[in-house]
Amino acid sequence: MDLTAAVDVIRAPLGEILPRLSDALSETIPHRALAELSGNCPHSPFKTHGHPPGDPASAITTVEMAALSPAARAEGSRQGPARMAGAEVPVLALHSDATARGALLVLVLTEETPVPAESVAAARTLWDLVTAHRDRMSVEAVPGTLAQSRAAAAARATAIAELVDAHGAALSALLGVLRRRDLDDSTARARAVDLAVTALAELRDRTDRDQALAEESAGDAFARLAETLRPVLRGLAVRLDLGPPGTEEGADRLLPADVANTARAVVHAVVHAMLDEQGPGQDGAPRPVRRVHVGWKVGDGELRATVRDDGPGVLRRTALDARRVGERLSALGGRLDVDAVPEWGTMVTATVPLGPPQPARKDPLYVLGARELEVLEQLARGRRNRQIAQELHISESTVKFHVANILEKLGVTSRGEAAALAHTWGATGS
Repeated sequence: MDLTAAVDVIRAPLGEILPRLSDALSETIPHRALAELSGNCPHSPFKTHGHPPGDPASAITTVEMAALSPAARAEGSRQGPARMAGAEVPVLALHSDATARGALLVLVLTEETPVPAESVAAARTLWDLVTAHRDRMSVEAVPGTLAQSRAAAAARATAIAELVDAHGAALSALLGVLRRRDLDDSTARARAVDLAVTALAELRDRTDRDQALAEESAGDAFARLAETLRPVLRGLAVRLDLGPPGTEEGADRLLPADVANTARAVVHAVVHAMLDEQGPGQDGAPRPVRRVHVGWKVGDGELRATVRDDGPGVLRRTALDARRVGERLSALGGRLDVDAVPEWGTMVTATVPLGPPQPARKDPLYVLGARELEVLEQLARGRRNRQIAQELHISESTVKFHVANILEKLGVTSRGEAAALAHTWGATGS
């Protein structure tokens, strides 16, 4: 396989990686569709590309993918017939161990001839590269990747729709059995129970798999952070104090993977800044950092990570901005607070919402021109038209003209409503 193909796949935008991967593999492994199941994108762990087999309305499902996962994980790959999109077809399943959670890629082949071993090995290598690359983007909490991950939350709605379809079919099958008059009660009951048990097993398997790919507990996430922080301070005369979340701090709460990745990346960046970006204290004497405390707490729909040192207390927000801390947090609707007290140390608090960020309210005053904003400010101060005209050195008729435009543009019917909006959105200058 040409190495330039691997470069082309890795350099592709996130949404184009799977199509380009398909193109790179098509020459040596003819296939009509491929699908992946991985934890690289927490909000969209299941993706497909191509033309699935079966009926025109059919689609590859995560249940079908999961059935191939054990054999592919054990051997690294698995070839042979499998059920995909409701049809029995030849497939090649590739498993990657390049990440802790693993990643599965399934190719729906166009022919039953076995894929040569050297082609399988090359495909596995490329899949490992792609998996490791995307995992690094996720773990390092690259802002652009975070934003795309949150935008992909709509894919979860697709997964829910898939479950609805699957279990709607199961209920229809149950009703079909119960309505058959050619079956006695005992046989009908046995078949109905078998259908129900199978449907419940698939539902539980899907739920467990989705959580494993898209979420991790706050306690486990903090433990992973601690493992990666210790080597950073090894060899330095700096004590690392860890405050892992307990039960009261939400240790058992499940965190979206992008939230956990962002919190870990932010804490790492803050610790490095505390060690590298602080000079002497106010008196000019060196005051090195001797102790760093890291703590997490989950509650009220957000994760709060705190990092505190005993250094000179001169750390500035600009040093953190240079390490993209604020940018990472803003991608998830989070915020950053820096409290530096000279000679006492610095405390940095990063807060990340557990759910998608709420869209900001749109400023209704953006439709007003500069002069209209000036008139609105005077309105909000309770001044009448004559007073406004004198203050702004314009005629009273011009003031009336501006007031009429302001009411129309803001969609209000009175000066009082316009004044209330001005106070709400800070147009009063106070």
